[in-house]
Amino acid sequence: MKYPKVKDPDMVGEYPAQSKAGGGYVWDEVLEYRVWCQSQSGDEYYYVFEDCESALDYSKSESGAEEPLALILQREYIDEPEPGKYIHVKEERVTEWPIDFLSRPKRSENTIPDFLSSDAPENRLDIIRGHVGKNA
Repeated sequence: MKYPKVKDPDMVGEYPAQSKAGGGYVWDEVLEYRVWCQSQSGDEYYYVFEDCESALDYSKSESGAEEPLALILQREYIDEPEPGKYIHVKEERVTEWPIDFLSRPKRSENTIPDFLSSDAPENRLDIIRGHVGKNA
């Protein structure tokens, strides 16, 4: 898989360490790639990267390194406060995602409306995955 480029390479490393974790189903921009590590004394720290391939290489070669995460920007997202109940949230947030989630297409103007539509397919995730809908 070819991973998306970061929105602004000059900003890599400038984002706060604290962010939301996962969720939202859709992404708009990748801000940076992170590899979290844990020292033998239990301290947690992370390294930032402009591209996912470098983050992957680092995580495989460094003792105590976790799998890379993508710090993403969601300009809008889908909240699921309880299973099967979806809410379109129109506010920005920054969150960390497993890099595998980036195999989903970037959010288009139709992604969330198609997902929430009354005539959405039984498996709504097919819309998020880009298999059906206007961005398929």
